[in-house]
Amino acid sequence: MEAADEWLLQSLRLYRDLHTFELQAPTRLIEWARGNRVCVAGYGQSDGNEILQLIPPPTLLTKETQGLCPERDFKVECGGFSERPVYSLKYVPDTSLLVTSGPPDSSLQVWQVSAEDSDVIKSVSTIATENGTGQSWAKIATISARAPWVLHGSRLDRVQITEVESRKNVYTAGIQASQGSEELSNLAFLDCNMLLLCCATGRLCLADIRQPQSLMEAVSVPSAPCSEQWCMGTRHGAQGLETSSQPVARLSSRGLLALTDLRKTSEFLALAKVRVPSPGSGAEFLCVSWAPALEGYLAISGFDGTVHVYDTQSWDSSGREAEPIFVHKGHTFGGAGGSRDPPLVTVHTWHLQKPRTLLSAASDGSLHVWDWVQPCGKCG
Repeated sequence: MEAADEWLLQSLRLYRDLHTFELQAPTRLIEWARGNRVCVAGYGQSDGNEILQLIPPPTLLTKETQGLCPERDFKVECGGFSERPVYSLKYVPDTSLLVTSGPPDSSLQVWQVSAEDSDVIKSVSTIATENGTGQSWAKIATISARAPWVLHGSRLDRVQITEVESRKNVYTAGIQASQGSEELSNLAFLDCNMLLLCCATGRLCLADIRQPQSLMEAVSVPSAPCSEQWCMGTRHGAQGLETSSQPVARLSSRGLLALTDLRKTSEFLALAKVRVPSPGSGAEFLCVSWAPALEGYLAISGFDGTVHVYDTQSWDSSGREAEPIFVHKGHTFGGAGGSRDPPLVTVHTWHLQKPRTLLSAASDGSLHVWDWVQPCGKCG
């Protein structure tokens, strides 16, 4: 029996739901948008990169589970084309706007998702950045607490907030070059005043927009080769949980996971080692994310064609090896194009309401949505 056939048989008992879809081009982002829609975008096509808004399979919009369902049942609702690669895309809450970024510079592109009678996502403006030429692409985050804002920057000393519709600058971090100009891997709004910045070196900083000169640094990650890269995941969506009490996870290209409580940044909440196929071999698609509806669970990807899910509730600061409670291997069996190279998972994200449902995409253009069966003894 071939590995793919064996995996399909195993899927009958490993998954409550499994849906697959083949994109015309691979994506490195999956973003939830208004109305439980899903946005994806291409990142490497020379003749233009599609931005698509998809309607998920019906089972993602209901509470009932309907078993294995491998047909291509995402539906394209609307789309547009970007002349540049799309490396990041964020939906602006409570609007019909999307913000994207990508090479060759740190500028942002703003898009309008058209009304129901149109199937077009159209470009409406560009947010230029001072001295943006020659800078790497900007990492972005969005919020609509006061107005539609986008937080963006490519380096620690080049972080700013721009009002999306007016393109007015509302905040520029007063970080001096002497404080560091490391490349950013992620950034996030904790609320309308507090920002969280993660550098590719693993450095984690808190900034308060009411005090542009302020910068508080969390405990440093363990010393490692300078080639090691880090990314960050923050937890959102937990009801009744203060933002400051939500843990931050940092993942390295060597397979280290560091958890930090933002109420006590001087020490690690937990530290663990995860098995990775080629430690430090690459970090372009590193991804770590917290489950919004499942306490203490996180997922990681970007090392190979799999997504690993962990329960962190029993972790401590010893740094010992952690075992995943589930591994999604579906992308390893190939997708569109029949490429000989093993697909690499480029991104994953959790469903906002369904506790054990994730979406993942790979370098072969495959897009999966899956709900795993909770292992015996771990029901919750």
